[in-house]
Amino acid sequence: MGNPINSILWLIVLIFISFLVACFCAGFYILCHPLSVCIPPLKGLSDILLSGVQFPHYCAERMMSGSSLF
Repeated sequence: MGNPINSILWLIVLIFISFLVACFCAGFYILCHPLSVCIPPLKGLSDILLSGVQFPHYCAERMMSGSSLF
């Protein structure tokens, strides 16, 4: 188990930052992903937006492991 202070910091990031990032990226991802089939250069943007949508999952994993922020 990691440091409990780090887990609390990850919880703060999860609640106040990651959900906002995920909500912002989700709308654009929904629009961009189908278009990436027709316009191949959008694939890179689609992958970046998917990473933004998955950011809360990343924060939750780091929170549970107690790993440091940096």
